[in-house]
Amino acid sequence: MQESMGAGRLSEDSLKTIESVVVPQKEIFELPEKILQFGTGVLLRGLPDYYVDEANKQGIFNGRIVVVKSTAQNRADDFQQQNGLYTLCLRGWQDGKATSRDVINSSISRVIDSVSNWPAVLETAGNPEMKIVFSNTTEVGIVLDEKDLLQEDATPRSFPGKLLAFLLKRFELFQGDPEKGMIIIPTELITDNGRTLRKICLELARINSLSQPFIEWLENSNEFCDSLVDRIVSGKMESAQEAEEFKKLGYTDKLMIMSEVYGLWAIETASEKTLDALSFRKVDPGVIVTSDIEKYRHMKLFLLNAPHTFTCVIAQALGFKFVNEAMSDKTFESFIRQLLIEEAVPAVAGPDITIEEATKFAEQVLDRFKNPYIDHRWSDISKQMTLKIGMRCLPLISDYYVRFGKLPKQMIRGLAAYLLFLKNQNMETTSASTELNGRILPLTDAKAAILAEHFSDKANSTEVLIARILQDERLWPEAAIKATAGLHELVAATATAMEGMGLGTQIKL
Repeated sequence: MQESMGAGRLSEDSLKTIESVVVPQKEIFELPEKILQFGTGVLLRGLPDYYVDEANKQGIFNGRIVVVKSTAQNRADDFQQQNGLYTLCLRGWQDGKATSRDVINSSISRVIDSVSNWPAVLETAGNPEMKIVFSNTTEVGIVLDEKDLLQEDATPRSFPGKLLAFLLKRFELFQGDPEKGMIIIPTELITDNGRTLRKICLELARINSLSQPFIEWLENSNEFCDSLVDRIVSGKMESAQEAEEFKKLGYTDKLMIMSEVYGLWAIETASEKTLDALSFRKVDPGVIVTSDIEKYRHMKLFLLNAPHTFTCVIAQALGFKFVNEAMSDKTFESFIRQLLIEEAVPAVAGPDITIEEATKFAEQVLDRFKNPYIDHRWSDISKQMTLKIGMRCLPLISDYYVRFGKLPKQMIRGLAAYLLFLKNQNMETTSASTELNGRILPLTDAKAAILAEHFSDKANSTEVLIARILQDERLWPEAAIKATAGLHELVAATATAMEGMGLGTQIKL
């Protein structure tokens, strides 16, 4: 793509020639840096940074983000050449129609390469305006590296090590002022991410024999907030789609990303001081700051993740490659709607989650599944299904049974389909696969061999084998299956009916 078209490449200088989208005002670039962000990834740029940008444009938060980069991806010079600007293309499905909006995000002031310029990262610790830390270093980023020993001006090996070094420098520069502690909000997709990061930082401080006054300041003057994020950010577009977008916008952008419109960021804190500092929460109902985020985690797990898992095998058996493609089929859409609205919602609703809240969330999930702009592959959803069945699906079936005294029909169909998915597996080829309705599908499941062991027993009935599988402690978390009368029999009958009279595994709705 030649950069001579239209306004050329997106940058602060090119803004004056851009007419296709609202551009940030000059005052934005003069705002102080208030956030230190570890990570340049698309999730951070598509969700937290989006909310900060919206708040700045409305004159609410009035602070920009310094980004610390640790990986080769998203080169720092791209951000430098574009003055931290990038286009976020919001694409969604709401109220029965597609929605589209393009935003030039101006929340990032600069990007520092932690490998080549670690002293510049430490310099930010002396900024009295700096109040907040964001991070997304993937799930493996929040781990304890016991060999991460802090050295003067040397880049720490781990993310917790980098954060600890920054906080130590801040403690020293402000002489332990308790008012200069930070609000730290990790967005990594692990449960209790804030508490886990806090624990690691404290342990790493002790491993490094840091002073007791610093450890007390770290523990008492800094708040580590658990948080939950939910938005599909697909990142870079396909080349043809990107070229069309550049033509429409009238400029090029090497940092342009696409995301769905829906967004949720639930942040846990009971501190009024923190609540005041996170003023960007006011710009969008998707930002929820509360003393307990558990109900949002519960709804995401059982009203989004579980329906995905319950339905992905059936979708693939019917020949659907993408989620949005399956949702355009009336029969499949009816199946997943029944599972979600008539079974999952009543099972999830209770003292902490009203039926109205659960229904609203579920309807949003259906809209997200229909989003024509996001091609979410069923094959990706089907990876490690045994783990997902144990964490999401079996507990939801049990909750439904405990509440209503019967088994949820559509969930049982999804569970039976999962078993058929693992029944016809082929482990002899270079890459594992399985067969459904005559289609060879990839199989990625750490527990596949255990399922194959069960299904190799030809001396027993399907009902006996399924009963053994659903009671095998090697497959499921402890107490994943509670006393659910008739479960084994109904799953076995459903699986047998799905197979039908044809050769091989046949799944029908």
